[in-house]
Amino acid sequence: MNTATNTISLIIPVYNEEENLGLLYEEIIHSLATLPYPWEIVFIDDGSTDASLQVIQNLAKTDPKVHFVAFAQNRGQSAAFAAGFKYAGGNILVTLDADLQNDPHDIPSMLEVYIKGEDMVIGWRVKRQDSVLKRYASRLANFIRNKISRETVRDTGCSLKVMRADMVRKIPMFTGMHRFLPTLMKLQGARVAEVPVHHRPRSMGVSKYGIWDRAWSSAYDLLAVRWMQKRHIDYQVAQTNCKQDQ
Repeated sequence: MNTATNTISLIIPVYNEEENLGLLYEEIIHSLATLPYPWEIVFIDDGSTDASLQVIQNLAKTDPKVHFVAFAQNRGQSAAFAAGFKYAGGNILVTLDADLQNDPHDIPSMLEVYIKGEDMVIGWRVKRQDSVLKRYASRLANFIRNKISRETVRDTGCSLKVMRADMVRKIPMFTGMHRFLPTLMKLQGARVAEVPVHHRPRSMGVSKYGIWDRAWSSAYDLLAVRWMQKRHIDYQVAQTNCKQDQ
């Protein structure tokens, strides 16, 4: 059983989601109301050009659980996650999108799976609420990604994840690496579980990613991940009298 459950940090990248943030905050409060652990929300504003940062600042003024990091310029989702991993205070990190397509009500059940002894629990959007083209493109990309990286993850694109902070903070973060977090965690020996989660249609705002732009960038990133897998240093110590680094 995983007993290191002191603080939960929700890490939420934000880019021009002013219409969704208030409702997302209310859903999180309702979803985590009975959680037996202290928790916080860390919004990462990725250079929004709308009023997203102002909404986040207002939430932080009224709720001490709300924290934020504001980028000077738009740097992308991987950079936002990397900043979240750095600035979050929890030893369990939960990532989700700000567009309301991830359902915060799934978080408590994912934490229950994590507590049983997993190092990472990732969401699997069984019934995706996206366009037919987007769903098929995602399935194809997921298939190719799994083939090349020798993975079995059913939904690498789902942002809803629960992770051990000390392990994920050791991962070198590059642009696009957030799509391969389960694989990179496994390189460290992590136990990874995948569970079904809800997925909702986007009702406000617009998607920030094009299908083909994402496909080309993912293909490039995939080669980097495969290289990491082949070059990963793995060893077991039989005996030592050295003190382990703290």
